[in-house]
Amino acid sequence: MPHHSSGARTFVFHPNINSKDAPLSLRGAEDRLAEAVSLSAALELDIIMAEVVQLNKVRPATFLGKGKLDELAVLIRANEIELVVADCELSPGQQRNLEKELKTKVIDRTGLILEIFGERAQTKEGVLQVELAHLSYQKSRLVRSWTHLERQRGGFGFMGGPGESQIESDRRLIDERIGKIKKQLETVVKTRELHRNSRRKVPFPIIALVGYTNAGKSTLFNYLTKAEVMAEDLLFATLDPTMRNVDLPGGKKAIFSDTVGFISDLPTHLVAAFRATLEEVTEANIILHVRDISHPETEAQKQDVMEILKSLGVLDDDSKSIFEVWNKMDLLDDEHRSVVQNMAERKDDAIMLSAISGEGCDELLLQMEQELAKGKEVIEFTYKHHEGADIALLYQYGEVLDRVDTEEHSTLTVRLDQAAIGQLVKQGKLDAR
Repeated sequence: MPHHSSGARTFVFHPNINSKDAPLSLRGAEDRLAEAVSLSAALELDIIMAEVVQLNKVRPATFLGKGKLDELAVLIRANEIELVVADCELSPGQQRNLEKELKTKVIDRTGLILEIFGERAQTKEGVLQVELAHLSYQKSRLVRSWTHLERQRGGFGFMGGPGESQIESDRRLIDERIGKIKKQLETVVKTRELHRNSRRKVPFPIIALVGYTNAGKSTLFNYLTKAEVMAEDLLFATLDPTMRNVDLPGGKKAIFSDTVGFISDLPTHLVAAFRATLEEVTEANIILHVRDISHPETEAQKQDVMEILKSLGVLDDDSKSIFEVWNKMDLLDDEHRSVVQNMAERKDDAIMLSAISGEGCDELLLQMEQELAKGKEVIEFTYKHHEGADIALLYQYGEVLDRVDTEEHSTLTVRLDQAAIGQLVKQGKLDAR
């Protein structure tokens, strides 16, 4: 493993449980380990060792068996490891016992993801949601200090040592802070609701990019919107939705929205925290599911993304179109590429492209334009001259195909999509259809 970063010297392990009771996974243990390593790299931890640990069963007290613990303790001392990342969920007791046995700081998968979320959150709401999830997690761990991570985040410095009265006062502090954050969140959510309502009045359709973390969403977003969103090869590089206008080939505008990368087995209290960043998805007219078509686990990743979309209620909404964007075609060899190309051509909702080279991106925009033009109606409106505001609305919402002005009134022939028709009906400018 290269170690080029400034963070703590880290050992990452993924436990592979070989028993009848182990949950079946679509992914191989090595792939799970690789994902845990790139999660750790996203925090700039210095990864010294990484391995899959074979287990016959989980020990209630220490998760790992005695023999394995002794073996790891030797490795940890020899390599001066400062942090162990366990790619699994540990109970607070297991975490404490592992720290005693291994004589080093241990965090589990939830702790790791929380740290990343904490570093990446940009919006007011993102920051509050992360802190809320962090505090609920801390509370269950009887709050011990996170010394190695404190330099990366202000704000959790009040976490004290292990004395009983100290733990009680920490608990109280945490509960107070949780109450405060919940109140702040209510206001933030209301404000965002207002922003969203004003955006609903914008006549531009919204196209949301979703995908497994690292599928190349931000790179594609940058290419299409000519924007410089952080597009590093890091898991969770984006946490807060970023929105930008894009001109479609025919001159119409659409708003593209880049969202947080999805990940398998997202710990449950984090799912709630990130509903917020995915709300843009429930508002979108079209969803682009960006897939890394060169990844060996691309099918398993697709299942994870579909599960999350299902839990957001997006899949029950018939008015939404979902397209698959098969990204990273530049990484396929010729043979593989022609096979995948054939598969994509047989599907009318899959587009193959490379966000790095831009190949296929023009076709994508063209297809989006055609999709948005579906279900449009041509309607004739007649207004008196003093109703200028209503006439302006038609220009805002639709495509004015023809306009005839007489002395009394103006007659406009307008092409409108379903979203615009809905708006005009809501505003009482058009009878419900």
